[in-house]
Amino acid sequence: RRAMSFNLDATALDAINIPQAHEENAKALKKLGGQKALLAGLKTSVGGGLAKRAGKLSCPDDKAARIEAFGENVLPSPDPKSWLELFIEAFDDTTVLILCASAVVSLAVGIYDDRRKTAAGQEPEGAGGWVEGVAIIVAVLIVAVVTATNDFTKEQQFRALSAINDDVLVKVVRGGEVREVSTTLLLVGDVVQLEAGDKVPADGVLLRSSDIKVSEATLTGESEEKDKSHHGDGDPFMLSGTEVTGGGGTMVVFAVGERSQWGSIRAKMEKEEVNTPLQDKLDTLAEQIGYVGMGAAVLTFVALMASWYLDESNGGQGMLDEMLKAFIIGVTIVVVAVPEGLPLAVTISLAYSTMKMLADNNLIRVLAACETMGNATTICSDKTGTLTMNRMTVVQACFAGQVADKGPTEGLNGLGASAREVLVQGLSLNTTASLSVADVHPDGTAKVIGNKTEGAMLLLLKACGEEPSELRASLTDDATVLFPFSSTKKRMSVVVKKGAGSGRRCLTKGAAEAIVERCSSQLTPSGDVKAMTAPERKKMLGLVSAWASQSFRVIALAHKDVSGSGELPSEEELNSELCLDGLIAIQDPLRPEVPLAVKTCQAAGIMVRMVTGDNLETAVAIAKECGILSEGGVALEGSEFRHMTPKQLDAVLPKLQVLARSSPEDKYLLVTRLNGGGGGALPSTQTEWEALHPTKSWELHRDLLLPGYKEEWEAARHGGIGEVVGVTGDGTNDGPALRVAEVGLAMGICGTDVAKEASDIIIMDDNFSSIVKAVVWGRCVFDNIRKFLQFQLTVNIVALVTTFLSAGMGYEPPLNAVMMLWVNLIMDTMGALALGTELPTSKLLERAPYKRNASLISRVMWRNVLVQATFQLVASLVLLQHGSLLFPGVEQSSRAHFTIIFNFFVFAQVFNELNARQIGDDWNVLKGLGSNTMFLAVVAFTVLAQVFIVESGGDFTKTVGLSAEQWLRTVGLATVTLPLGVLMRLVPVAEDPHDFAPVSCASIKKAAPLELSKSPEKEASTAARRETRSTKKTK
Repeated sequence: RRAMSFNLDATALDAINIPQAHEENAKALKKLGGQKALLAGLKTSVGGGLAKRAGKLSCPDDKAARIEAFGENVLPSPDPKSWLELFIEAFDDTTVLILCASAVVSLAVGIYDDRRKTAAGQEPEGAGGWVEGVAIIVAVLIVAVVTATNDFTKEQQFRALSAINDDVLVKVVRGGEVREVSTTLLLVGDVVQLEAGDKVPADGVLLRSSDIKVSEATLTGESEEKDKSHHGDGDPFMLSGTEVTGGGGTMVVFAVGERSQWGSIRAKMEKEEVNTPLQDKLDTLAEQIGYVGMGAAVLTFVALMASWYLDESNGGQGMLDEMLKAFIIGVTIVVVAVPEGLPLAVTISLAYSTMKMLADNNLIRVLAACETMGNATTICSDKTGTLTMNRMTVVQACFAGQVADKGPTEGLNGLGASAREVLVQGLSLNTTASLSVADVHPDGTAKVIGNKTEGAMLLLLKACGEEPSELRASLTDDATVLFPFSSTKKRMSVVVKKGAGSGRRCLTKGAAEAIVERCSSQLTPSGDVKAMTAPERKKMLGLVSAWASQSFRVIALAHKDVSGSGELPSEEELNSELCLDGLIAIQDPLRPEVPLAVKTCQAAGIMVRMVTGDNLETAVAIAKECGILSEGGVALEGSEFRHMTPKQLDAVLPKLQVLARSSPEDKYLLVTRLNGGGGGALPSTQTEWEALHPTKSWELHRDLLLPGYKEEWEAARHGGIGEVVGVTGDGTNDGPALRVAEVGLAMGICGTDVAKEASDIIIMDDNFSSIVKAVVWGRCVFDNIRKFLQFQLTVNIVALVTTFLSAGMGYEPPLNAVMMLWVNLIMDTMGALALGTELPTSKLLERAPYKRNASLISRVMWRNVLVQATFQLVASLVLLQHGSLLFPGVEQSSRAHFTIIFNFFVFAQVFNELNARQIGDDWNVLKGLGSNTMFLAVVAFTVLAQVFIVESGGDFTKTVGLSAEQWLRTVGLATVTLPLGVLMRLVPVAEDPHDFAPVSCASIKKAAPLELSKSPEKEASTAARRETRSTKKTK
């Protein structure tokens, strides 16, 4: 059969489907020839739809040709990774790879040395040379298993949370018949019938319409509903993922799958995996430690071989044995230098914090995001549903000429019966919306079906004790006449019977300015009607203007009584000489906890930016109300933003706090410009740039178009250090920005599945204050890792230098392989559990975030490490050299001698573990110790295990039991660690100020106390008490 051909191709259809460009798309459609030409080009018809042949909905040739030309209405979805895949991925880490290499070398050399000694008739030392290699392998396996299990569990939790049924049925016309087919089977050219409540399954153009309204909030971020129409200058474009909230219509599908606007958003959500700032720091640290270990090993090897060469007594014999011995000691030094406990500490801290964060309504999908959020420098937040409640609410009112100072509910219920009746009629009948009976918000408020603005009127009635559905049923009948809302006239009206034999009443609702101008009288609180004077009209218009300036949507309610039951006057005549009943101001209210949460973020050095699809005036008003827009801050519209050059945008970025009328592409560009497009979003080559801008010239336009390119971006930042960006969002439009940010935060309740899939963290309660908790937990994880690192480095430096010096001085290493197993593995694991599970405090929010390239080990930490390491090293060498003098009766280099050194060394680490709880200058290392049961349990286990090893280890550990005096003296010497920890913190050392991100949004000041795992109600109450105390102090 001959393949079907079309008069239009996918490229031509793309020209009428440019995101956020209604006028350009409308012109392109008109140039194409309008809907008729579109139908002809796609070989379909409004009445018949796709052809039906051979009893099938669409013949095979037709279907195959359409799929080949325009694609399918499906999007590729990556399969979840198996536990085994995640386990293997855990080894793709610099530190872990170094550990693996060390383990293999240590194991091979140890086994060879054991066999050599056995062949020579010597007994292998302790448990054998293989112990150290096996110990490292066990540590690596623990890390990999814990990491894989955590990642697998979080992915399973997410998929359970976001599980949806994609097989939704839609009504299509095929072969002149209306059929229901799955959205996945839709083809370009299908004619789809839509009605209120339907989700638009693909991009299309309206062919027929009847007062159809669409909510595009999930796609564009705009909360206001859109009027759609196939007539004249109306907007005929229906976008996939949006929802029909009123009316109905028929559209022809012209873009499906990846070519639809929803599909193009999904395509931008794919990114390469990139390291987090912490992973970069750990990789750098592992390399540095590796270099130090290798250097020390080489020096040791050279020193031992030089010593052998200069020793004339050996007669030049046994060089191979001496080289092997020196090599084994060198390998031991490398193994000692590598911090095998560090990856485990990171994993344990992240896993523990992840479980705790779930109690604070943060579901962590990507484990590393937990830590990354702690050093976020910018949060780009959506407005609708994130900062606001996404519930249009009547917040101000003026009924019957009286401003409702005590609130709209009190104002309406405080009127006389007659006046209240008129207003109740106007509020209940002048709407096409309704309230859901079964579906309610978590706080018990009914959800609105249909127009959200009209739903606010019904919610007001509900709050006043009325039942809107019952009112509507009792007040309407077959004689009721409805004049639907017209965007041209800016009003809607309904005519009902006034009462038995008393005529009819026209109830009108609409834009306040337009309705007030049509009023000649106004309602009084008693229900009478009086003439509207010029001062009264001026007062009402002044009220409208004042409310509008606060970003309220102002609606006027009016009525007109018509006597008799004859022919009804025209709609225009009915809406003249009206009686003004009242004014209501409607707003999507700010979440009550948002101002405090924004203030806390700013105090922590995090710049909060609002990115919204709403108009500039509304965005600015909300931004000021919640504290985002400060004096000197910049607010831009998307149309101005997207036409800036990279250089122009960089100049305004430090002060850019509000981006209004923004498209999904604008949000994506903003995040990319802030952080440099992690994962390849920022073009790094000419080829990538030209693929992003296919119609532009690299030579002419590369410095003029956003988002710029990698070389230019790095040059503008003198080294290419970008911001660490967190992005919040709930809509499909937020997906690409969520994906390209370091941390994507999706809303769990009102967030779309696309947003959740693109995110790293899901905010389960949609509460902006939960983001602050994510920040403090992230900083807690970062500090816990640094605490462990401070502890670990002290152990490693002492062990490294002791091994090096003892080899150089001709001693056998004082700690044998089994002792090192205890120190390097068990102590590391216990240290990771103890220091990786410290709880956060609000003090963590009193500092600025660390830069992406800041050193993981601060100057203060180096002071602490070097002081403690010096003490332990000196004490260990003194015990090594003069042990028999300090402990009478103990033979030099005997088992008892080495057991004393071993016991001191271990208890020095126990007390230093307490020291490591503070990485700053706070000398009170016992503060909050009682709340960390894990730390107490670890210390208790370590002490008990040490007693058992010393007293019962015997030949396996080469230890002997100590007397009570020897126990007292070794432990007493180790306790010097604690007072030394107080004294070292008196040495004035400050953190490098260049390690902190510059604070452009607010000065760092004392943060408000943060309460974790507490209900929003209690939190709001605490905030209110805090504000009250603050007010009293001011007074």
